[in-house]
Amino acid sequence: MLDMRGVHAFYGSSHVLHGVSLRVEAGEIATLLGRNGMGKTTTLRTILGLVRPSQGSIEFDGSPIAGVRTHRIARMGIGWVPEDREIFPNLTVEENLVMAARRGQWTLGRVYELFPNLGARRRHWGDQLSGGEAQRIKLSSELGRTASGNTLYILDEPTTGLHFEDVRRLIEVLNRLADAGNTLVVIEHNLDVIKCADWLIDLGPEGGDDGGAIVATGPPELVAKTKGSYTGDYLRRVLHARDVACKA
Repeated sequence: MLDMRGVHAFYGSSHVLHGVSLRVEAGEIATLLGRNGMGKTTTLRTILGLVRPSQGSIEFDGSPIAGVRTHRIARMGIGWVPEDREIFPNLTVEENLVMAARRGQWTLGRVYELFPNLGARRRHWGDQLSGGEAQRIKLSSELGRTASGNTLYILDEPTTGLHFEDVRRLIEVLNRLADAGNTLVVIEHNLDVIKCADWLIDLGPEGGDDGGAIVATGPPELVAKTKGSYTGDYLRRVLHARDVACKA
């Protein structure tokens, strides 16, 4: 579904991605990991055409997308939930949801099934919402539509500001999307999401010019055994609880 090979990318004179190669198959959930400044968001922005790679290739569903304009990439079946939580403060929750709706079989009913507390606050103004509630609206713009079964979802730290129950519900939705044949690439630090991923991609080893390279890749158990991976060091201490709520 998604195939990156030898991708290099720059911000000005700063070399951010150093030959990144990764492959995520249809029906998989892949999580991008690494400390701040490692190139995680740049990797996503390069896939989306917001950053043009200086070298390397990117393919989605067999079609090359490196250098393709972002709006054309989106029409190919790639959805993006960015890290920011900006919404319209002078619109109600429901009006914000309708404004953010994507083409496809998106309905308010699906959104309120995903996040019931949005339905309870549907007439509240945007400036009355917490950061977590704003995040639910951003997630709903993509996840509230019926997936085609051939969609790539890209999510940048989707659990930011969410309560435990919302995180549990989000994991269920991500698993349902993957089970339907869709592909998900997620930047995340939440352990429950990391443990439930099919594939981890650890970027590093440091930040800035010393980052942007793949340190380890594979299932969580394999990354946990990789020497030189900060993520692996952490996972070794916590993976004994991997079965918690991964598959509903």
